[in-house]
Amino acid sequence: MTSLSYMVVAVVTGLLGVAAFFLLSFFTPYTRRTKNELLQERTAYNPNGVENIKFERLLKESSNGGYEHSPAERYLSVIIPAMNEEDRLPIMLEECIEYLNKRAEESDEFTFEIIVVDDGSTDDTSKIAFSFSKDLKKGELLVLKLPQNVGKGGAIRYGVLCARGEMILFADADGATKFSDFGKLETALRDLSSDGEYFECDAPALALGSRAHLEETSKAERSIFRTILMKGFHIIVWIFTVRTVKDTQCGFKMFTRGAAALLFPRMHIERWAFDVELLYLAEKAKMPIAEVAVQWHEVDGSKITPILSWIQMGRDICLIWFRYTFRIWEADDLIPQ
Repeated sequence: MTSLSYMVVAVVTGLLGVAAFFLLSFFTPYTRRTKNELLQERTAYNPNGVENIKFERLLKESSNGGYEHSPAERYLSVIIPAMNEEDRLPIMLEECIEYLNKRAEESDEFTFEIIVVDDGSTDDTSKIAFSFSKDLKKGELLVLKLPQNVGKGGAIRYGVLCARGEMILFADADGATKFSDFGKLETALRDLSSDGEYFECDAPALALGSRAHLEETSKAERSIFRTILMKGFHIIVWIFTVRTVKDTQCGFKMFTRGAAALLFPRMHIERWAFDVELLYLAEKAKMPIAEVAVQWHEVDGSKITPILSWIQMGRDICLIWFRYTFRIWEADDLIPQ
């Protein structure tokens, strides 16, 4: 073949690839965000039917007609997404509450709230979560019950939009990450967002729990097929989206209030690849990111369907790159000038 022939083949292949992305994007729906949705008032769940506690809002309307984050009222907000977690959630909440109570006893400045987001459960997840609030001060544990399943990312997003904390942590309901490792993330986030003396929650920054240090150990416990899937996923993530984070999927991530207010309103992916979109946007905005090794163990009962979920995640990662690259989703205002 001549050089011209190679060029023609390359151009045709490129055009077919772009056309395939357009078709994939066209046939994959997504939710369009509105200001009314972002500023919507929500009410905390009560199994007695007396739902008179209203959540505060992360965002408020700004003077120019847009939105900005509201003042923080707590030091820490913990968001726990839960879907049919009546068996695993109690163990996680016991560990979480024990740690937070201990910290609160040590310092009056350590104030917290836990928001359990019931993502369309068909079991007693909401009732069980609510029962833990009886041994806490008013407002320290609230349940946000969604009428239908929206996906883990969507559930976390709803919870974050109700958060009052200077720091906003989301943690998986299975308790796979040791909750006391919050202290490591706290130190890292304060280092990134401190003026040398005071913690600046307005300054965008992220601290991410990471299992990358466990990868070599876990290889011996995984099948060759799952190892290949994992490696393939990491390659796709690196090629299309996130370059600076080794473990994008650990369910233990913390944001300053300023970072959460910038990232979560722009989030479109609501299922397993939502972490990747958040980190993709954070990299675009050049937000400081710290990846922190945490203690993690496998917990039975995962909601991930090995092959189907990985395919869905791969598709969504490609769509994240394609839709932001071709301005179907806008993020230019995040990019520092």
